[in-house]
Order: sequence, then structure tokens, then C-alpha cells
Amino acid sequence: MIKNYIKLLFLITLVIGRLLTLRSNNWFRIWMGLEINLISFIPLITNYKNRSSERAIIYFIVQRIGSILFIASILITSIMIFKRFIEIIIIISISLKIGIAPIHLWIPEIIEKLSWLNCIILITWQKLAPLSIISYIENKIIIILAAYRTVIGAIGGINQTSTRKIIAFSSINHLGWITSTILFNNEIWIKYFVLYRVITLITLRFIWINSIFFINQFKSNNQIINKINITIMIIRLGGLPPFLGFLPKWLVIQTLIVNNIYIIILIIIIRALLTLFYYLRIIRRIIIINQYSIKWELKNKKVNMIVIINIIINIILPAVVTIRIY
Repeated sequence: MIKNYIKLLFLITLVIGRLLTLRSNNWFRIWMGLEINLISFIPLITNYKNRSSERAIIYFIVQRIGSILFIASILITSIMIFKRFIEIIIIISISLKIGIAPIHLWIPEIIEKLSWLNCIILITWQKLAPLSIISYIENKIIIILAAYRTVIGAIGGINQTSTRKIIAFSSINHLGWITSTILFNNEIWIKYFVLYRVITLITLRFIWINSIFFINQFKSNNQIINKINITIMIIRLGGLPPFLGFLPKWLVIQTLIVNNIYIIILIIIIRALLTLFYYLRIIRRIIIINQYSIKWELKNKKVNMIVIINIIINIILPAVVTIRIY
């Protein structure tokens, strides 16, 4: 009981730290918010049952290096020298703190060691404030790094069999899409972030409930209704049209076309096809493997209602939004 109250306390301070970063207009207050968030998240990822602190140590060291680079760049910026170089250091420090390319190797390894709840927090909530910090900086290297992130996220997940690592590299790829528009339109990257995090949250919740740690465990479910549900969720996560996951990507492509960034568009679209490859590996195990149940069984109305809502959200909603845009 006491442990639950302690976790609740750290969750509250976790939220307070991020909100302080988002609401601050001063670099030192932003740094303070990041530090409050850091000391709140470390106790949450510590495993008290077997006294393992490996994940907490890895996370602490990585975040501490990022914080040192960040605060050092702030101090140098205050004397107004080497402004462009300092902006690059800030971008690198933030990239290290949220685990995106070019400094991303720690994020798949630590996600593999976390519980599903902490994995969801790390992939969703923990990335919002650092992305807002990047949006304050106007440097064209952000666009180059965005294209590089889509490449790393696409290639890194091809040979993975762990669902957590696949989600980690998928997150790196999507963060490349997000940061590609961060210089041009704040509204677009915020919409992309919200939609993608909702999609990720729904997918991870399903994987968490069914305890799916590797992609070969997807074939163990023989109910056709669940096959349709998970197939829709995986395709939606990959951003295949006409599902909901394609809508934020389409908004990003439109923004880059308006700003004449055609080379970046070509790179991220090609890499998006590679990410669909390892999503299709999962779908192949769900659909192609021989199953005992081949009929649409309407025994569980709640499950069927979930599938119907899933289809409406992923097909009809994007179509309506697209028509409204045009």
C-alpha cells in the first residue's frame, strides 16, 4: 500500500517536471523541469522485487550526460558566442535525452528491460517536453537529422524479433517524421505527436494484456475477431493508407511540399516503406498461419464492438478529415 502511494507521488512529480518544462520561457527553468522529471522517473523504473537497478543506472547515466551538455550549452549561450555551434550541442543533448538518432543506441536496450507501463511512459509522455525544446531552435541541421532518424528507425527494426525493440525503432522513425516539420509548423508536429502516441498507447495496451514479447507469439491467437483487431492496429501503426496512422504523415508531406523540401520527402517516404516491411512480418504470422477457426463468430459482442469502433476510427475518420481539409 505504501509502495503504491510512493509511485503515485513520483508520477505526480513526473507530470509536474514536464509541465514546468513546457510552460517555462527561461532556459534554466526548462533545465529544472527536466531534472525534476529525471529524479521522478528513475524510482519508477527500478525493480524492487529483485533489487535490480541496471535499467535505472543506464537511464541515469545517459540523462546525466545529456543534462551536462544542455546546461553547458546554456551557460555558453548566455555570453552570445558560437551561437550556431551551441544550438547543435543543444540538439545533440536533447537527442540523447529522448533516445533519437544520432544518439539512440541506448533506447532499444533499456526498453527491453522495462515493464510495459514504464515502456509506455518512456515512449509517449517523456518525449513531449524535449521535442518542444527542439522547436525553440531554428537550425537547418534539424531537417538533416530528421531524415537520418527515419533511416535508422527503418533499418534498425528489420531484423528484430522483440516487440519492444520493434516499437523502439518505430518510435525513432516516427520522431524523424515529427522533427522534419518542427521548423515550419508547430501545429502539425503537435498533431502528429498526439495521434501517434494515441495509436502507440492502444497498440501497446493490447500487447501488454496478451503478454506478447516476441513476434512469433502473435500466431498463438486463433480467434478471427482478434486477428482482425490486431491487424488493424499494426497497419495503423505503420501508417498505411487509408488508416488513421497515414493522416499525420500526409500532413507532414504537405508541409514539406509547401516548403520545397523534396529530397527529405523522398527519403522519409522510402524509409516508411521499410518500416511497413517489419510490420508486415507481424501481420504474416497473424493471417497466413493455418488456423482452426475460420468463421466470424459473434459470441462476444464486446469484442466485436471494439473491432467495429476500430474500423470506424481508422478508415472513416481519416476520410472525413481529408475531405474537410480539401
